[in-house]
Amino acid sequence: MTSAVGSMWAWDNPVSQQDDARGRGYAPAAPAPLAAFAATRGLGRVHLAAPWAADEGPVGEWFGDAARALRAAGVAVGALGGDPGWLDQPALAATWADAALRSAGGALDAVQLDVEPWTLPAWQTDPAPGARAWLAVLDATRAAVDVPLGADAPWWLTTVPAPDEPGTLLDAVLRRVERVVVVAFADHADGADGIVALARPAVAAAQAAGVAWSVGVETDTPEVAGGAQFTFVDEGAAVLEREAALVASAFDEPGCVCVEHHRAWRRLLGLDAAQD
Repeated sequence: MTSAVGSMWAWDNPVSQQDDARGRGYAPAAPAPLAAFAATRGLGRVHLAAPWAADEGPVGEWFGDAARALRAAGVAVGALGGDPGWLDQPALAATWADAALRSAGGALDAVQLDVEPWTLPAWQTDPAPGARAWLAVLDATRAAVDVPLGADAPWWLTTVPAPDEPGTLLDAVLRRVERVVVVAFADHADGADGIVALARPAVAAAQAAGVAWSVGVETDTPEVAGGAQFTFVDEGAAVLEREAALVASAFDEPGCVCVEHHRAWRRLLGLDAAQD
């Protein structure tokens, strides 16, 4: 199918917690149905959550199998992960990425970091230490992997000065990565508080830096999203598609919208009532 949605985050796995403490027990995330869903939706990329020690145990086996199934379906795959503890020990991010690459082998073409220092209390009073720690995580991971590095970055990082180097914090991130998902959660494309206006400065920065980009939107509950205005869960799948098309048109970039996330999107599409 043709859609302005070209990618998604996928955080869940089908493994029972009885078999692996990292399991989430979400059956549609099994390799075959996950790949079928991505292909049916016309996705070009899936950011696939890689557990810690992704080369070990049932969840590790699932990760490698799922990555290979997606690649066989013609979908690019990046290992997705992030842990607040990595901000204190950046080498852990490199260890995680190395295990993910071993698990999936050539099925992975990227590593996508979702590390969020702005969620920590200290960020509100002094963001500089958290920003430095985040950049250190990117540096450590960049040095450890031989595939492109990506990062999830909220749109407003264009307003935060970079510590110790020129430009904004987003500029500093863009100097370290090959792709970025600009997180611009809103339930409409147009207007001063819409996805396009929020994302535009960050998209322009990515384009100027020569970094591949997409624009992230939310489909999870208001409780998860932080408010009903940040998610399409109340508007429904048709509105998501309509507004995503407006975003793609505004940036003249087909398939530039990335959906958060596989389980919530399936629920929005009415595919998962029995599971949830």
